[in-house]
Amino acid sequence: MKWPNVPDCFGWLALDRRGQWRMRDEFTQQNRLPGQVIQHVALNDFIARNYACDELGRYFFQNGPQCVFITLDATPWIARIIPNDQGEQFLTQCHNVIDPDSALSDENGNIYIVGKVDQTICDSSKISNESRQFLKRETQTIALLHDHDLDHFSELAKLREEACSFGGSWSWQGKQLPLDPIHSQELATRFRYQATPQP
Repeated sequence: MKWPNVPDCFGWLALDRRGQWRMRDEFTQQNRLPGQVIQHVALNDFIARNYACDELGRYFFQNGPQCVFITLDATPWIARIIPNDQGEQFLTQCHNVIDPDSALSDENGNIYIVGKVDQTICDSSKISNESRQFLKRETQTIALLHDHDLDHFSELAKLREEACSFGGSWSWQGKQLPLDPIHSQELATRFRYQATPQP
């Protein structure tokens, strides 16, 4: 499929710490404001369906021929603990299931779920060409746990105090998983994502 040559978009869309998409116009960007939460259900679903990342760790949504790159307030995924038939599961803001294998806790008391997510990857060498190649791949990634679920997570965890954070373990679906400390500034490098994508 041959697409028209339109410029990619940077800075105009953000994912906040509660998994909400936010529009950020020029004034918002210049004044470092969070932007307006997108309330339109169909638009939110469209963004979620077309959420992808390239091999440089830049997250975007594919809007026809255009890549709209997304500024991340925290991590590429925001996780909620959601009841299901088997008990509970972690779901992202795009309704992907996270299969967790560990968790991390930072100096601000945030909890991050580390695990596998089935996500769409774009070949970065094709991202500005006439056609783009996408593939679905189960990828190890990280999701900030929504602050509404922190109390519930604490019920699952056995904590020990670390230097600037907490460590220990937590119980999930009959397994004990590790909970380790991390500094928030290490997250993007360790999990290979760009919080503020650049051209």
